[in-house]
Amino acid sequence: MIEQLQTFATALAALLSGVAVGATYVAARAVPQEAFEHMDYTRADRHVRYVLNSCSTAIAGILLAVTALSILGGAFGAATLGALAAFGFFSNRWTLSRRKPRTAPPGTKRKLKSQRVVAFSLSILFGGVALVAGVLAALGV
Repeated sequence: MIEQLQTFATALAALLSGVAVGATYVAARAVPQEAFEHMDYTRADRHVRYVLNSCSTAIAGILLAVTALSILGGAFGAATLGALAAFGFFSNRWTLSRRKPRTAPPGTKRKLKSQRVVAFSLSILFGGVALVAGVLAALGV
């Protein structure tokens, strides 16, 4: 009975990891491509930052579920990588947060493009980590 529960938990962890990787692809690859193709630059940039910010929280929650199910199933390697990927996606919230300029003179603009580029890069990087976590969960490692 316990072995069946562990097998089910690791299979569900692998499935949820695949969902997280798919959501990462949509949020970090498909949405920016379509946004910059069909909108002007400022609206597309704002839209992509909003999508990355809102999707990162949901993906981090999915990866926390992957971590819990991997621990329940005994796949501790997958649990470690799932927790790392969840933290990486949650760090997008910090990357894209609004900040007050500390010493910027009045009238200067914030560099929003750099926030978007860093969040995009983190999403792609930790999407790969989530993929590896899914493979490890499927193997039971």
